Amino acid sequence: MSNFTEVYAALRRKNRKQYALLAGCCFFSVLLITAYVCMMRSPTILNVLPEGGDSRKQVMMIFVLAVIGCGVFTTYASGLFFRQKSRETGIFLALGAARKQVWREQNRELAALSLGSCALGAVLGGPLAWLLWQIFRLCVVDTDEMRLTFDPAAYALPLAFSVFVIAMMFIMGERSVRRTNIIDIVQETHKSEPIRDVPRRYGLAGIALLAAGGLLGYMAPVFFVQVLHWYAPEWLTAVFYLPALAGLYLLLLHTVVNGWGGKKHQYKDLIATSMMKFQGRQTVRNMLVMTLLIAGAYFGSFYTPMLGTGSMMSYDARPVDYAYHFRGDQDIPQEAEVRALAEEYGVTITSYAQAPMLRLTVDGTASVEEEGPFGTTWHEEYREVLESGLFLSASGYTALTGEAVDLRPGEIMGVMDSEGTGRYLFSAQAGLVTNYVTGQQLPVTTTGELYNNSLFQRFVMNDTDFAALSAGLPDSWRETQVCFNVENVSETYDYAKALFYEIVDRSGPEAAVLDGWDPVLRDYDIQTKGYYAFDPETSPELGIEVISYDRRDSSTFRLFWQYMPQFRVLDKADLVKSVAVFMILFIFIAIVCFSAVIVIAYTRCVTIAMTHRQLYDDLRRLGAPGAYLYASVRNQVKRVFLTPAVVGTSLIYAFYLMIMYFNGDPPGITASEAAGLLASIGVIAGVSVLLYLVYRLTLRSVCTILDIRSAGHKS
Repeated sequence: MSNFTEVYAALRRKNRKQYALLAGCCFFSVLLITAYVCMMRSPTILNVLPEGGDSRKQVMMIFVLAVIGCGVFTTYASGLFFRQKSRETGIFLALGAARKQVWREQNRELAALSLGSCALGAVLGGPLAWLLWQIFRLCVVDTDEMRLTFDPAAYALPLAFSVFVIAMMFIMGERSVRRTNIIDIVQETHKSEPIRDVPRRYGLAGIALLAAGGLLGYMAPVFFVQVLHWYAPEWLTAVFYLPALAGLYLLLLHTVVNGWGGKKHQYKDLIATSMMKFQGRQTVRNMLVMTLLIAGAYFGSFYTPMLGTGSMMSYDARPVDYAYHFRGDQDIPQEAEVRALAEEYGVTITSYAQAPMLRLTVDGTASVEEEGPFGTTWHEEYREVLESGLFLSASGYTALTGEAVDLRPGEIMGVMDSEGTGRYLFSAQAGLVTNYVTGQQLPVTTTGELYNNSLFQRFVMNDTDFAALSAGLPDSWRETQVCFNVENVSETYDYAKALFYEIVDRSGPEAAVLDGWDPVLRDYDIQTKGYYAFDPETSPELGIEVISYDRRDSSTFRLFWQYMPQFRVLDKADLVKSVAVFMILFIFIAIVCFSAVIVIAYTRCVTIAMTHRQLYDDLRRLGAPGAYLYASVRNQVKRVFLTPAVVGTSLIYAFYLMIMYFNGDPPGITASEAAGLLASIGVIAGVSVLLYLVYRLTLRSVCTILDIRSAGHKS
């Protein structure tokens, strides 16, 4: 070797594992972020996730967690790299090499390493997302709307993240060369980041702050909206979660330093515990990131069991097998045609009933929004004509359900879902009913509630009042409700599908509306705003997907068409097809987050092994048996895996319980929600098995690095 560059290259080849570790961390981080963004910003996804909806907010929240986790992860990996590299840098400076010379060589290799790994991660992120999506389509469900397309503009976010990674590496590299004390540079790899003694009360304080922060963060938006009548910006409501973050840090700090065995176990695994303490700051930072990622991953994982279990139970709770309604101006199959089609498919109809309905208006209070200097506020405004509702006569309700209803003139009842949890969709209260076409009004009294999943969001009124208010209503304001049962409903899928297609094919363009479309609200918005958001002409401009009969098997059509039939066998069989995009998106998110957790945990454990290799060699020379060394290593690796897994899982499950509890009116957990939570425990069990297998593989790798032969002992 005749020059400095060749010497530098020789050392690089000798330390190639360090370079490979850093390149791998950068590549993996950019790969995950790119795949996530390509999926999140795909038109396929954006067409399904409503703008401003909870699902899109959840996706963005987990994305922020992933970015923070990958950012901290790459920063940690870079710091580890420069600590390992500091020794050779110090030796070069001690031998007389100029800092500028070292800095130039280092920048040259950093440029190649960072640009190459980030570029490769960005290039492969899109294909990774596409490949996983195709696997999901092959294994789960494949529909026309699941053709994944990418938006080239989505690459702006991975590019920004790559710029951060590259800039961070150059800044940290320059700092490592600029150190003035050569001895400090040489001894950098031997420096630790110990944590001072932590009082045991930190554990309980952390739990208390976690609970308080979770409750405050969840209830703060409710307080702002319901009490202050103010839509606070999301960043402000997010501030109330900070106590939970502080509590999580205290909890992890206590776990690393003190453990949970009490004072009587403080000398157990003394050497392993001391090693964790001497690398305590790094360990806690890694555990914090892993815990947040695990929580985000489970948040996405719970979507499918909660949705699937709740939907299946709601289908079973329907009192009839087949139910649908249609406008009076539509040529929809009547009883004779329904029975003829059933005979064609060999289906026996055991009971059939239909009843007329009226679309009338009800009074109520509207939330009127106003823009002010501090954002959007709102106030309540009473309107005699607020919105429309569908009304059945008492005799019509009895004909459909077999349930007798005794209503006097001027009395009405609202029909709720069987669990009574749908009040955020339907208030079931009114004091004034109006025929919107003729202007005839009827003061009414709401005397109670009825419960029927197939007739949810209907009103029931006295027969005399029904007849009086029907006068002058055109067919477009009249509807018909049909309910019937069949023999062996589980074997009638082909019939259900044929009847569904027949209903769609014979529906006119005036019925191609979203479930939120309301003719009364439409008139009001056009008068006050000049447009109606749910009109097919306006919706695309506002990012709202329109109903199209050509896409009758799409998620939007199946979930949001106002006249979508309720056929039990069809809904059960096609549930996955109807919500496939939602399910696969959240499964993908969970895979990304869990992958990041696994890589971070593995990297951290390998780092512990490399940092403490000399110490384990010393213990071996002092006579420590292999079983003792193995137990020490196992204790450290177990903490890295077990603590974030237990805390993250418990945290998100408790948060989900809180959400389910406060979603009810009154607060509580329904039977379907309880079933979904039990199904989520099954997901936790499956993921826990996966993490355990990764833990075993990681433990074996660490033992190999440390040349510990007792890895066969049970953990």
